[in-house]
Amino acid sequence: MFVSKRIQFKLAGLAAALAMGLASASAFAVDITGAGATFPYAIYTKWAEAYKAATGNQVNYQGIGSSGGVKQIKAKTVDFGGTDAPVKEDDLDAAGLVQVPTVMGGVTIVMNVPGIASGQLRLDGATAADIFRGAITKWNAPAIARLNPGLRLPATDITVAHRSDGSGTTFVFSNYLAKQSMAFKRDVGAGNTVNWPANAVGGKGNPGVAANVQKIAGAIGYVDIADAMKNKMNFVALKNKAGNYIVPSQDAVEAAAAGANFKVRGMAPDLLDQPSKNAWPITSATYVLAYEKGADAVKQKAVVDFFTWSLNNGQKMAEELGFVPLPAGVVKMVEAEMKKIK
Repeated sequence: MFVSKRIQFKLAGLAAALAMGLASASAFAVDITGAGATFPYAIYTKWAEAYKAATGNQVNYQGIGSSGGVKQIKAKTVDFGGTDAPVKEDDLDAAGLVQVPTVMGGVTIVMNVPGIASGQLRLDGATAADIFRGAITKWNAPAIARLNPGLRLPATDITVAHRSDGSGTTFVFSNYLAKQSMAFKRDVGAGNTVNWPANAVGGKGNPGVAANVQKIAGAIGYVDIADAMKNKMNFVALKNKAGNYIVPSQDAVEAAAAGANFKVRGMAPDLLDQPSKNAWPITSATYVLAYEKGADAVKQKAVVDFFTWSLNNGQKMAEELGFVPLPAGVVKMVEAEMKKIK
């Protein structure tokens, strides 16, 4: 087929312009890396996938535990860190870090007790603390039986499943139990890593704890709601501050977070054991850490762009995975706080 020189010239120019456009888009694509808490791993990777499809920018996140995330951002080996255990105000100031919440969730107590279905077993905070400090070692112990009249409890040994790595989930859970029991605080402690009892087995990440609970008859452990839902685990009904036995759910987490003051430095209010009648007692948020003044301005902006996009476009994704999105007003506060990242 004959093509005039004028058309050939136009086609060549169009091809060149297209090539330049593609090269330009590639040149402006920015890859960023984050690491830290395993609790938000599912939603961060889901957001990253959707964000890449929308913008072409790549976000890589490794779930290595909250302690690892804080260490890596302080060592400047990642562009952002993830932690469920919020960094204290003085430490944020000393390191020059900005901390903002991204999603909320709850730490659940999960079990594998033969013959007992999800939600059937009731515990209060003090009894849960005695189980997790090793003071109660049989499922038919009198303290458990008193809370569960009419429920057939087996004489099975209790195995405590816990995180083996430095963990924000452990931080949240152990701080809750320490509030319920001075003996737990004394014997086990509260923090990212604690002194678990002799009848305990460790697992890496929330998936590791979930796997141990599922394979060990008589096991009890703690994982976030998202992992528990994904693995179809059996929940314990836990007595809240209002005196009601609550099974963990997104609505119960939302009830606990209602009215929380996120205006504090670091945007990390205490969400544990809130007084609402429907509140899940072990509610928390997860946080992102980034430098106020980073060495690479392009990557600093990319961190802000990713989380701004995710908080405004990824709420439905968060809900589908078992997380509770931040209230709209808190999202605006997060956006304002992230303007400090430069």
